[in-house]
Amino acid sequence: MIKGMHGLFYTTEPEAARAFLRDKLRLPAYDSGGGWLIFEAPGDFGCHPSDRAYQALSFSCDDLDATMAELRGRGVTFSEPVVEGEWGRVTSFDLPGGGPIQLYQPKYHR
Repeated sequence: MIKGMHGLFYTTEPEAARAFLRDKLRLPAYDSGGGWLIFEAPGDFGCHPSDRAYQALSFSCDDLDATMAELRGRGVTFSEPVVEGEWGRVTSFDLPGGGPIQLYQPKYHR
């Protein structure tokens, strides 16, 4: 089952954004590896490097296959196949009128 939300701030200045969130807003964070901070607010979020600034939200779960099966049973249609990434397994489903939403099972741990 979905257990949380993961928000992303895509930024051209990820180190500065991470420092701002950590130092200025004083959001609790943990290092998921290599200095990559994950912030805790109701859910968690990180700052990813990008050539343009935008935001994205996704949902996380402990068992992607079981969660997908449960959601399919409720009529959710997945718009992307499961992809194995370095950071986790991910797929997408469409939010009515809102575009794709990612659902993922992270490989990183606190």
